[in-house]
Amino acid sequence: MELREELPGDGRAVRDVHLQAFGEHGVVVADLADALREGGTAASRLSVVAEVDGRVVGHVLFSGSLLDAPRRLVEVQVLSPLGVLPEFQRRGVGSALVRHGLGILAEREVPLVWLEGDPRYYVRFGFAPGGGRSFRRPSLRIPEDAFQVFTLPKYEPWMTGTLVYPEPFWRHDAVGLRDPDASLS
Repeated sequence: MELREELPGDGRAVRDVHLQAFGEHGVVVADLADALREGGTAASRLSVVAEVDGRVVGHVLFSGSLLDAPRRLVEVQVLSPLGVLPEFQRRGVGSALVRHGLGILAEREVPLVWLEGDPRYYVRFGFAPGGGRSFRRPSLRIPEDAFQVFTLPKYEPWMTGTLVYPEPFWRHDAVGLRDPDASLS
């Protein structure tokens, strides 16, 4: 397996990874990934693919975001999405993508990486609940235990506050969980 940054010709394969990996939610995730990869600057994000025998089998995206800290805005990253083709899942592809990406972000002197995800999966990388470190979720729809942060060497204790998601997360309604039983009144 080769891990490398996404190339311009990988777009269709990356989209297919998310369509297959996320089943019924695949279109929303693939559309979000497309919007995040097209927006902003290449320097504000990190898009990594896993390739096996010349085929893209996994993808992780880290997008530039902001932490609204009392002292000043802090440039941080959000990990989302992470997808692996179903036939390559449970083989360490996702773990390799996350670890590789975190290593690159440490070299780029990013202080914090955020995600919404299953804490049972992401604890293996060192992600911890964000609320326990005085960080606030960008939306109350994000379950507290799913709101997680990873600190990198450039993190400083004064960096607390509210995570501000990039605009595409809001446009694609990809923040937290919607309550299908909520009344419209």
